[in-house]
Amino acid sequence: MLIDDLFSLKGKVAVVIGGGGVLAGEIAQGFAGAGAEVAIVDLNFESATQRALAICKQQKKAIPIQADVTRKADLEAALAITLENFGRVDILLNGAGINSATPFFEITEAEWDRILSVDLRSIFLGCQVFGKVMIDAGGGSIINISSASSGPPLSKVFTYSVAKGGVNQITQFLAREFAPHKVRVNALLPGFFPAEQNRKILTPERVTQIMSHTPMARFGDSSELIGACIYLASDRASSFVTGSLLRVDGGYGAMTI
Repeated sequence: MLIDDLFSLKGKVAVVIGGGGVLAGEIAQGFAGAGAEVAIVDLNFESATQRALAICKQQKKAIPIQADVTRKADLEAALAITLENFGRVDILLNGAGINSATPFFEITEAEWDRILSVDLRSIFLGCQVFGKVMIDAGGGSIINISSASSGPPLSKVFTYSVAKGGVNQITQFLAREFAPHKVRVNALLPGFFPAEQNRKILTPERVTQIMSHTPMARFGDSSELIGACIYLASDRASSFVTGSLLRVDGGYGAMTI
């Protein structure tokens, strides 16, 4: 098999939840570059539209869909729009996420609920809504965006780390449950990729700590997530890969002293 065929997503339809954001949006563009048609799902319709237009300018097909991804009804509506436009769903990327560095004793119930809802509930619901369609169709690939903080957890981001630990559990549970139906479920564990959700946390002191614990001694660029996601999305390149937690972290997870 030719390498181009191994990693081609031609003829596939990808749904990218959180695709209006920096990281998931870059991955959506990568999926399109590999040949997939893409549905960009985001609460911020303007951001989703801008990303879809950027993809369309490259002579690829993409549509924006507005949805509150913490609401099942919104995701079901997003599914209906995707099927109406593309007729199928082969790939789901669950990439919605928010963060906070609130000290533990100052975390309110509202903040706890909000972060868990966006970072964990959205993945549970996305896998329910889109996973069922994939099972009914006889196959597919689900990629959940976890984090280097999913375990051991990073300091200062308590609720976020709890949510991402849950993402890993959902991923491996569903990998087992969905495997007989030829639906693979994997998670991507990015290290430090500056984006809107974490820029406020990246103080000079924090950056120094990160660099001292990252063997490659730099932040990741959002484009560096594309290759790993195309690999996980391809039913040829990763045909025997499910339940994996794939790190893209510059060596962060391998570092001790």
